[in-house]
Amino acid sequence: MSTVSTAFEKAAAEDRAALVGYLPAGFPDKQTAIKAAVAMVEAGADVIEVGLPYSDPLMDGPVIADAVYRALKGGVRIHDVFDTVQAVAAAGAAALVMTYWNPVDKYGADAFSRDLVNAGGAGLITPDLTPEEAQPWLEASDRHNLDRVFLVAPSSPPPRVEAITRLCRGFVYAVSLMGVTGARDAVNSSAAGVVAHVREHTSLPAAVGLGVSNGAQARQVAGFADGVIVGSAFVRRIADAATPADAVTAVRELTADLAQGVRRG
Repeated sequence: MSTVSTAFEKAAAEDRAALVGYLPAGFPDKQTAIKAAVAMVEAGADVIEVGLPYSDPLMDGPVIADAVYRALKGGVRIHDVFDTVQAVAAAGAAALVMTYWNPVDKYGADAFSRDLVNAGGAGLITPDLTPEEAQPWLEASDRHNLDRVFLVAPSSPPPRVEAITRLCRGFVYAVSLMGVTGARDAVNSSAAGVVAHVREHTSLPAAVGLGVSNGAQARQVAGFADGVIVGSAFVRRIADAATPADAVTAVRELTADLAQGVRRG
């Protein structure tokens, strides 16, 4: 059983949704990113998505896109991503790498999977990889026993949802709205419907991403989803912090608020 499955089962046993937090490796610098990710674990996050900075982040909104640009400008490399994964795993949480497919393809799917396992990683979230083009990743993830998380959108018709969920391991990423990443003032009304469609095709947990920014919204999503995914809100806390220490503190405080929010009681 993967650590992702364990995290979701533990959350369900406690009658709450799992909290999944995202941070890009190397932002605002490597060590601060690692300290922030560990702080998320210590404050109650169950799963951490470690973002692999990429030069063409098509699905990311301005907050994450700017953070990724700054990480790349600061010299972040793939080995820094693995170092961050290793720190998260050592802190006791499941570590997934959130990445566009091109960097993995260039690195080599099997080599990337091998190095991810060696770092203690649990798998990949691949937002731009379609089932039709996923064979190298499917084969590598099977060889290395890694989770693979694909995305289901509000526009996905039932046959597409079935094809996507059949390939997933760990959980299914239910996208709450059409558009780029970014915290919103309210959770999109289509989110519950996407989760319902996912559950028609799989018993895997469904986690909702795109838009959650505070504990109140996390509580709302926890009412119908198995997991709550938060990314841009964390990145904005780091971007707005005056010092690296302030950034880590801000991330810890937001995580604590969200960890209370995902408790349905």
